[in-house]
Amino acid sequence: MGRKLTCCVPWRATLSKGIIEVGATSGERIGVYPGTFDPITLGHADIIRRGAKLVDRLIIGVTTNISKNPMFSPDERIAMVRREVAAMGLTNVEVVGFNALLMKFAEKQGASMILRGLRAVADFEYEYQMAGMNQQLNARIETVFLMADVSLQPIASKLVKEIALFGGDITRFVSPAVRADVVDRVHANGRLGDED
Repeated sequence: MGRKLTCCVPWRATLSKGIIEVGATSGERIGVYPGTFDPITLGHADIIRRGAKLVDRLIIGVTTNISKNPMFSPDERIAMVRREVAAMGLTNVEVVGFNALLMKFAEKQGASMILRGLRAVADFEYEYQMAGMNQQLNARIETVFLMADVSLQPIASKLVKEIALFGGDITRFVSPAVRADVVDRVHANGRLGDED
């Protein structure tokens, strides 16, 4: 004689895009990929392209971290990321600016996961700590890490800006459009270091 459970929400597993989803509902799988994107690099583009395959909708959250001494304003970075996403032809990606706790932003977007890219061990230590803190704030939102493509692992926005500020070539690290944005900004603000 079977008993009917009355205290629990029925759970079910479904297969969506090669991912087994276990949950009370079969709603849209939304992910958030946060960052300053100052500027957006080929490494970021790789994570966006791959991350878009894991979710029904990927929201790129462009935020400000004043400790990173941004080269571009939030509005400029949002426009830059939107342009790069449009060039990739990704129809399930949306770009949104935010200035709040990441978990509050993710909750507002209805996200079930935070997407983060990892380049090296140093990234992992920082990201592991952040994932733990975020889990304390909202355990319903998972953090998913994607390893950077091997050819793109050394790329970091901070280094791209530094190379450009000292007159170096950033062609291998960013798209042609982003390179033009960075070069224009360096010309407007002035180069650093000795002239050649």
